[in-house]
Amino acid sequence: MRQVCVLGNGQLGRMLRQAGEPLGIAVWPVGLDADPVAVPFQQSVITAEIERWPETALTHELARHPSFVNRDVFPIIADRLTQKQLFDRLGLATAPWQLLAEKSEWPGVFERLGELAIVKRRVGGYDGRGQWRLRADDVDQLPEACYGECIVEQGIHFSGEVSLVGARTHDGDTVFYPLTRNLHQDGILRASVAFPQASATLQAQAEAMLSTIMQALNYVGVMAMECFITPQGLLINELAPRVHNSGHWTQNGASISQFELHLRAITGLPLPAPVVYGPSVMVNLIGSALNYAWLKLPLVHLHWYDKAVRPGRKVGHLNLTDPDPDRLNATLEALSPLLPPEYASGILWAQSQFK
Repeated sequence: MRQVCVLGNGQLGRMLRQAGEPLGIAVWPVGLDADPVAVPFQQSVITAEIERWPETALTHELARHPSFVNRDVFPIIADRLTQKQLFDRLGLATAPWQLLAEKSEWPGVFERLGELAIVKRRVGGYDGRGQWRLRADDVDQLPEACYGECIVEQGIHFSGEVSLVGARTHDGDTVFYPLTRNLHQDGILRASVAFPQASATLQAQAEAMLSTIMQALNYVGVMAMECFITPQGLLINELAPRVHNSGHWTQNGASISQFELHLRAITGLPLPAPVVYGPSVMVNLIGSALNYAWLKLPLVHLHWYDKAVRPGRKVGHLNLTDPDPDRLNATLEALSPLLPPEYASGILWAQSQFK
């Protein structure tokens, strides 16, 4: 039996474990503070559900382990500075940016990047945390400790947000899912919609970009790339060197889920291109209590993470997939009153994607 050790024991590790069971792969999600003696990493392929981690007894051991797939890639992608430098080195389109080293740089920042600046912590920010949208009159809102620890990007006017989830084998072969359309609110992914056939032009551009990145890094496994749609084409926003929230729809909407795809890639199993059955919708459950009334609707698949419910915390997701867009749209209509009021805008956005 193949064994995989996952650094991190959150919902992504949990879903990797679930995906491994039918394949005969024992997947062990482990917390960062686990006792190395209790973790079977010596006999396992090692992967991670997170980009960065503190130094612990376990991570110290894993950092030296030759079976830690993509071990040397994580530091590059986890730091937005080196991630942006990677895009520039590969000639890939991204928002104009610079390191924000000192407060005195602000006049030059606005002169170069325009009136809206997006400040992001180099490491650690996610789901809208560690980010600021600033204009010239707002710069005093940025904590002093951010200087030298943040990059600043040009605020981009975009018509939509999409992500591409793909995977690469040890031999360099790549497969991709169709582009996923995403809705973010307050920096958190609220809903995703995917169709079997995405825009051919954007799909080709995205696949070329992500393939270039994975080949340059000699990356193995699933990687996700988030992009803005602009009149000039796609601009890369950021990367995730792991399975990704916007790919959760693949659990029910594709012949191979992103979790199974990642396990196949890192363990050397066959990696055919997944077949996508029809349109799919993923609704993130954020800070909401479990409600089995959702399951009254036959198209709804519930994925609950068994985490304590707190405001702003991702506690599960709902997947809906069906070859008939009208039936899918009608199910979204019926689902909306079964969710708290703050989900209404996300449901309406998802329904708008079918028009």
